[in-house]
Amino acid sequence: MEKIKNPILSGFNPDPCIIRVQDTFYIVNSTFEWFPGVRLHSSKDLIHWRQLESPLKNKTQLDINGVPASCGVWAPDLSFYDNRFWLVYSVVRNKNKSFTDLTNYLITASNIEGPWSKPIKLNGVGFDASLFHDSDGKKYLVQQTNDYREHRIPFNGITITEFDVKTMRLLPQTARKLFDGTDVKMIEGPHLYKIDGLYYLFAAQGGTTYTHQEIVARSKTLRSGSFEIEPKGPFLTNYDTPDFEIQKQGHGSLVKSTNDKWYYASLSARPWHHDYESSYGPRGWSTLGRETSLQQVVWDDKGWPRIVGGHAGQLEIEAPENIESAKELKNTDFIVSDEFSKNTLNKDWSTLRIPFDHHMGSVGNGKLKLIGQNSLTSTFDVSLVARRWEHFNFDATVGVNYSPETYQQMAGLFNLYNNMHWTGIVISWDEIKGKVIDVVNFNEKYCSRLGKDLIDIPNKSEKVFFRTRIRKSVYTYEYSFDGQYWNATGVEFDAAELSDEYIQKNYSGGFFTGAFVGLGSIDCSGNEKEAQFTSFEYREVLV
Repeated sequence: MEKIKNPILSGFNPDPCIIRVQDTFYIVNSTFEWFPGVRLHSSKDLIHWRQLESPLKNKTQLDINGVPASCGVWAPDLSFYDNRFWLVYSVVRNKNKSFTDLTNYLITASNIEGPWSKPIKLNGVGFDASLFHDSDGKKYLVQQTNDYREHRIPFNGITITEFDVKTMRLLPQTARKLFDGTDVKMIEGPHLYKIDGLYYLFAAQGGTTYTHQEIVARSKTLRSGSFEIEPKGPFLTNYDTPDFEIQKQGHGSLVKSTNDKWYYASLSARPWHHDYESSYGPRGWSTLGRETSLQQVVWDDKGWPRIVGGHAGQLEIEAPENIESAKELKNTDFIVSDEFSKNTLNKDWSTLRIPFDHHMGSVGNGKLKLIGQNSLTSTFDVSLVARRWEHFNFDATVGVNYSPETYQQMAGLFNLYNNMHWTGIVISWDEIKGKVIDVVNFNEKYCSRLGKDLIDIPNKSEKVFFRTRIRKSVYTYEYSFDGQYWNATGVEFDAAELSDEYIQKNYSGGFFTGAFVGLGSIDCSGNEKEAQFTSFEYREVLV
């Protein structure tokens, strides 16, 4: 029987919420500053997953232009009750050491692919909000609680608030603290379930790093202070298993298959190390970001959930039996190509903070056209179309047709973590050489890695081909004038600099996304110079 292999969603797919509706499983994930908002996948067997249209696809549903890096859409929660889907999500506008400014929203739909209702504002008490549908018909919002006061714990327990279905509004007067967590602190990501007459609260603790863990508490009532902690916990963690391939497991949700097998979907990461580094300190660099893994759950004789194989989890787990496998979705040789033939972007692509529309460019007839806007350091109006790094080793290639007229214009192929950490191979302009190729990076400041050795582009070459080669710990850029013969630029980058761990080490505050490869057009002159891209390919490389 085919096994479920972790991670089930590779690359940047954090904070999973999983549900089952009849014979189909659905997972939603955080997207932070990337657009469209909320990543959505479906599966029939928990092995093969198909990406669906994201619920938040336009600015009337989601306006995050200008939000800082790693703000935006946090921890969506999906549920299905009363014959419709309910989606709760946080939109974080600002985060610093004291305040986390956010609004929680709710949208609903009778079909998973929409149309979705207009967003309903819930509250801003705290992020990671989830909607609990009780067996008596009542509904509650369960969430992390922000506390910005000095000498207080910033994560001030789990708050529960009743939700009135008639008015589709919360009842703030019913809000109360449900659970404090343990001395591990930083309790977040709550999901509440009622199983065999008991309320089970699953929540994350320890921060979404290598100390991350998931705990379980239960109670006969929803009375404050009535929850007891699972003995012999935590339920799921890797803080004490530094040699295990999967790390950071925690924040997630519970689901039961049609044949009564239980599973827990959680965020996770797969760090790697440079050859000269200890595998324990630092524990590693997670360039693929926080991914989604799945663990099998059994219930002990005291009614507590336990991870099969121990609290560290397993790389492979048993799939539900007697479930038809959607093998047509399996992609043995992972190759994604886009000839830009359709007039809409493929679902693989994301943009930064704003939707892809005529202000950014157009797509169709074999071309992606991007109008030059702000630099990639900006949090407003950036022309970048990108996809997640899903493998440690891959090649990405594209053709570029571009005629800059000033050094303030550039377009090409980029790798980036956020607006403060990115690199690229670009076509630009030099006062002496004219149209040239350069390799650039931004890490606190802008730098041309070729300096005076900018590469001349022959006059006869209307199109230039770019390729980036990612090889786990390092990556490089190459160029070609015919798409066949490739030239090295001689510049090598440390892939660790595009990881959560590197950014968090060098900057205060949390960063939670992952590496992307993308196509971008920059015009700091404000003249909106257009770049044309053709024949993009992303190909996994087995090494």
